[in-house]
Amino acid sequence: MNNSSLKFRLHTALIVPFILQIVAAVGLVGYLSLCNGQQAVTDLANQLMTEVSNRTDQQLKDYLSIPHQINQINIDAIETGLLNIENFDRVGRYFWKQVQAFNNVGYISYGLVDGRFIGAGKYIPGEGVIIEEVSARTNGDLATYAVNKQGDRGKVLRRINAKKVAPDQVAPAWFIQAAKAGKPTWTSVYSLDPINFLAVEAVRPFYAKNGKLRGVIGVDLQLSNITNFLRGLNVSSSGRVFVMERDGQLIANSSSQPSFAKVNGKTQRFSALEINDPLIQRTAQTIKNRFSNFQRIRERQTLSFQIQGQLHFVLVHPWQDQFGLNWLIVTVVPESDFMGQINANTRSTIGLCLVALMMALLIGILTARWITRPIERITQASEDMADGNLEQHVKHSRLVELDKLGNSFNSMAGQLKELFETLEDKVKERTAELASANDEIIALNERLKEDNLRMGTELDIVRQMQQMILPNAEELKIEGLDIAAYMEAADEVGGDYYDVLNTDGVVTLGIGDVTGHGLESGILMLMAQTAVRTLKEIRETDPVRFLDALNRTLYKNVQRMKSEKSLTLAILNYSQGRVSISGQHEETIIVRNGGQVERIDTMDLGFPIALEDDIAEFISQISIELELGEGIVLYTDGIPEAYDIKKKQYGVEPMCEVISKNWHLSAQEIKQAVIDDVRRHIGNQKVFDDITLLVLKRTELGVETESQPQAAALV
Repeated sequence: MNNSSLKFRLHTALIVPFILQIVAAVGLVGYLSLCNGQQAVTDLANQLMTEVSNRTDQQLKDYLSIPHQINQINIDAIETGLLNIENFDRVGRYFWKQVQAFNNVGYISYGLVDGRFIGAGKYIPGEGVIIEEVSARTNGDLATYAVNKQGDRGKVLRRINAKKVAPDQVAPAWFIQAAKAGKPTWTSVYSLDPINFLAVEAVRPFYAKNGKLRGVIGVDLQLSNITNFLRGLNVSSSGRVFVMERDGQLIANSSSQPSFAKVNGKTQRFSALEINDPLIQRTAQTIKNRFSNFQRIRERQTLSFQIQGQLHFVLVHPWQDQFGLNWLIVTVVPESDFMGQINANTRSTIGLCLVALMMALLIGILTARWITRPIERITQASEDMADGNLEQHVKHSRLVELDKLGNSFNSMAGQLKELFETLEDKVKERTAELASANDEIIALNERLKEDNLRMGTELDIVRQMQQMILPNAEELKIEGLDIAAYMEAADEVGGDYYDVLNTDGVVTLGIGDVTGHGLESGILMLMAQTAVRTLKEIRETDPVRFLDALNRTLYKNVQRMKSEKSLTLAILNYSQGRVSISGQHEETIIVRNGGQVERIDTMDLGFPIALEDDIAEFISQISIELELGEGIVLYTDGIPEAYDIKKKQYGVEPMCEVISKNWHLSAQEIKQAVIDDVRRHIGNQKVFDDITLLVLKRTELGVETESQPQAAALV
């Protein structure tokens, strides 16, 4: 619809809106002045919070790098022979001097894989820096020595049973964590009594020339200096800055309230959500409400909130280091700390706007005329081109942008003329190119179909092989035991493994979980089953030799395959009512008469299979007794980690509850009750991981009556 009453000349369209904008700007100058002041406050607050956050970031980097530097120095001394780890007298004195050289270092030590330990630190009140040792001369106990000013050991202050500290028996958490990491890392933040302080330990494994683990060295760093640094920052008259872990536990803060305190004689840490400082508490709660939880914050976040009508600005800075620490630096400042500097500028702004009004109107009119003239020339030339006259040329303008527009118009006119002349040839050329590309796509699709068919055939063969080697119903019928098993793969070929073997009166249960799915996982599962069957057939009963041989076999095959697959594996041997458990896997569930459930953690009983070439030092075992009517339930992580449509996991507790309620039934009925409950939880959600369940229930005397040598070895 062509309605000439709705059209305007460019000259009018430029001048009228320009005048209206200037008038409106002057009318709203008061509001804009306040907004400008508010923006200035926001910018100033952001600059201050950014500076404080950056300084805190740098302080944390510098402060927390010290323990790892000390570890590096000590490992270098060990590797170059300057420090003999066998000479505990010299090492103890060396650590004693190091602790005194670094004010905020609380303890320096190392533990060897054979259980020996040497360290020096300052955590016994009134004793200065002490030396601790576990060795043959301490009879394997942890002995704590007083030390004089020359570094000589004095009386023994205390002695602790070595089984609580020896890495080859019950390894401390810091030793296991460092050994598994295989690189420098941190322990969790901890508090130590009777000294009231927080600390974190930097740990690092060191190895022999053949690559075998020799021990773990560690440095404990007190965190009180971070609080002193934060309190020395000039945030604002009533601002706060605090550092917390991802679970909300405080590391340090700038307020007068401590981040930890003694409660009933023990050091207790405070959460940012519970500390007796309203501003820190309200800030932490606001952050949690905004992001659901602290774990979801991945980059710097700036936000604001109100407390009793007063605006507060917050900067959340995620802080991480290369060794595994993952904290949050939070800075909060009230708006009221800055408003006094802004209000004085508001009145002068209003006066300047009024003066500028008249000048802007005059300049606007002149500028509009200057701009419209060359545009009108371009418009006329465009109309001539639309009528078919492609021979157009626009004169140059003194305005740079309009001159460029004119040049572009002239270039476009020439290109249009050339395009019309060569368009047909270009269409033919592009059509030929598209036809060639289409032929290539068809060929690639045919090749993809062939590859998919081949891969499907390979996976089908491996899937059939997996099903063929699983225990059949007859193998599960063992006198004196009621056994039921279930396995469902998430994909065509799964990575779960289970087996039931009855050899010379010993019933062996194996259960494992290979990482991932697909062809490689299925092959590794087949190799694991074959290796377990072979070791059982040669009557190998020692759990260390059993799992070590199995691991070395699978490790070398995985290396040959150039694969990164591994598996968790638990081996249970049952005979005469006694069960031995070894290997690292999910928890083993023991069910007593009446449905009472016991959960056994297998983390310290082994190591992932095919991940390292030598895991003998990590393998251990435990033994339990089963009365008539009692039994064992084994499972893979596909059950507790099963998701429903709302991404909620099933968990171990619901499974234990179902087992307990149905324990009076048969093993088959117990198994089916668990699977039905898991299916009810999953609903219409896709199954993402393999599901495997094995139930064993002792019913009467059966295989226990046999007197084979292997059976007797377990009793």
